[in-house]
Amino acid sequence: ALETLKMFEKRDSRVKSAAATNLSFLYYLENELAQATNYADLAVNSDRYNPAALTNKGNTVFANGDYEKAAEFYKEALRNDSSCTEALYNLGLTYKKLNRIDEALDCFQKLHAILRDSAQVIHQIAHIYEILEDPHQAIEWLLQLISVVPTDPHILSKLGKLYDGEGDKSQAFHYYYESYRYFPSNIEVIEWLGAYYID
Repeated sequence: ALETLKMFEKRDSRVKSAAATNLSFLYYLENELAQATNYADLAVNSDRYNPAALTNKGNTVFANGDYEKAAEFYKEALRNDSSCTEALYNLGLTYKKLNRIDEALDCFQKLHAILRDSAQVIHQIAHIYEILEDPHQAIEWLLQLISVVPTDPHILSKLGKLYDGEGDKSQAFHYYYESYRYFPSNIEVIEWLGAYYID
C-alpha cells in the first residue's frame, strides 16, 4: 500500500494530497509519528481544504500531547466538511483530554445523531455521564449500548457495577452474571459474584 501511494506523490496537488493523506494515516497506524507528521503536512500543504488531511494532522499533534492545537485542526476539518465524523469524534476525545466535558458531550451527541448505532459513540457518551457522576444517564446509555453489542463482558460488568452503586443488587447480579458467562476470567466479576452468594 505504501509503495502504491508513493507513486501518486508526484501528481497534481489533489492527487498528491489524497496520497499523502493515506500515507500519513498508514504511518500513524504503524506508530511512526515522524513520518505520519511529514505526510500530514504535505497533504495539508497540497490541499488546505481536505478534511481528512486536517484530521490526520490533528491526530499527529494529539499523539504528541498538544491537545489545544489538535482541537484547532479538527475544528478546521469540520469547517471544511461538517459531516467529517472522524474529526468530530476526535474533537470529542480531545475535549475529554482537556477536561472540557460539556463540549465533549456535545460532540458525541452530535455524532450520535449521525451514527445512531455506533458502539464507540454510545460508549463515549456513557463514559462522560460517569465522569459527570450521573449514574442514571450512564446506565441508560449503557443499556442502549448492549442493544448494539449484547455480548460485551466489559459493558455488562460496568452495568453491574453501576447498579451495585445504586443499591440495586438484583440488577447488579444479572449483569455481573451475564458478564461472567461471556468472560469467566474477570477476577473482579468473580469476586463480586462470590461476595453476593455469601450474602
